[in-house]
Amino acid sequence: MKVTIIGSGYVGLVTGACLAEQGNNVFCLDLDPKKIEILNSGGVPIYEPGLKEMIERNRAAGRLQFSTDIAASVAHGDIQFIAVGTPPDEDGSADLQYVVAAARNIGRHAATPKVIVDKSTVPVGTADKVSAAITEGLEKRNLPLDLCSVVSNPEFLKEGAAVEDFMRPDRIVIGTENTPAGLRAKEQMRKLYAPFNRHHERTYYMDVKSAELTKYAANAMLATRISFMNELANLADLVGADIEAVRQGIGSDSRIGFGFLYPGTGYGGSCFPKDVSALSKTAKEHGRELKILDAVEAVNEIQKYVLVEKIEKRFGKDLSNMKFALWGLAFKPNTDDMREAPSRVIIQELVKRGATVVAHDPVAMPEAKHCLDLDFKDNPAGLQKVSMVADPMAALDGCDALVIVTEWKAFRSPDFEQVMQKLTRPVIFDGRNLYEPQAMKDLGIEYFAIGRHN
Repeated sequence: MKVTIIGSGYVGLVTGACLAEQGNNVFCLDLDPKKIEILNSGGVPIYEPGLKEMIERNRAAGRLQFSTDIAASVAHGDIQFIAVGTPPDEDGSADLQYVVAAARNIGRHAATPKVIVDKSTVPVGTADKVSAAITEGLEKRNLPLDLCSVVSNPEFLKEGAAVEDFMRPDRIVIGTENTPAGLRAKEQMRKLYAPFNRHHERTYYMDVKSAELTKYAANAMLATRISFMNELANLADLVGADIEAVRQGIGSDSRIGFGFLYPGTGYGGSCFPKDVSALSKTAKEHGRELKILDAVEAVNEIQKYVLVEKIEKRFGKDLSNMKFALWGLAFKPNTDDMREAPSRVIIQELVKRGATVVAHDPVAMPEAKHCLDLDFKDNPAGLQKVSMVADPMAALDGCDALVIVTEWKAFRSPDFEQVMQKLTRPVIFDGRNLYEPQAMKDLGIEYFAIGRHN
């Protein structure tokens, strides 16, 4: 099938590459010429395991192309995926300007029947706005208004495992309208996703608004579990309980399960923060408060400061002349995504207290440098107190303590003798509970984790 992907960012690239892998002819559009230049020269502007190799394979086979040509992109695909960004607006709502702009371009150029797929994470009612924007263009050109049909097909990709998630999905959600055009669109989507349903049916068909809400509901539920466990972990610290034992105790209940029950320094990334905020904003627009989600957001913001509070408790509020090694910058492992990353808050707070920070991350340091330049734009002197090194052990040289923020596999079993030799004091603040407290005690390491007998 001929498919167009509008937006060659995280979701668009993964969607386009994976659909090309299934034999489809895929045209990826982006209006950023630098991004398209990178892709056409063999590079990939984001880090995602397995994605670069898949793109290379399908470009070589002629099934995947990248361009800034809007008219060519609309002409190419019988199915047009809108996978552009929906950043949070100032009031917390999703900014739909790029989604609507993509729809208008389709309305201006479509000459044959098209299925328009909202792949971006968008609030309930967005399909109506997309349809209206397309209809405006069709009307001006005196074309049938049912030439294009809008479908909601939200993505459920985990950064760091997105290719695997797309190729072996838990579920595929497709929202269509019960109209002749909607039924035709449903059949087109069924054909497109047939290769992903060979072993068993994974597709859930529903109306468009239910599909739009499903995406937000899923992310809100996962964010709620994270904040809930962070609340319990903080309580465990106060009462002397072990949150790991608690996690196993409640996770073994089949009604609860173990997923997303790991305490830490708070969630970040491009999805949970903006989606929880956008869902809460949608509710307020309809005269209702989602009080649980408001609490989830509040807890998550507080959690980003927990490690700093533990550092203060150990060393005092004045951290002048102290130096901290920081392992992990990305908001989660296997990605270079620094959006809403807890490391950014932790670094700023340590510097604010006079400390120097030496950071390491296996892939996120270039993106982290860009983000920290923005974070410290009003404090260039503070930025001078932050450096990054390519080797995690080199980051420890002469530091007073190690702070772990991201649970990269490379950090799980370090040479602790070397760690102790390089640090001026054997102190670890672990925001991801990578190590066993008793094992650290046996080694003579002061170990401060999240909810684990600190």
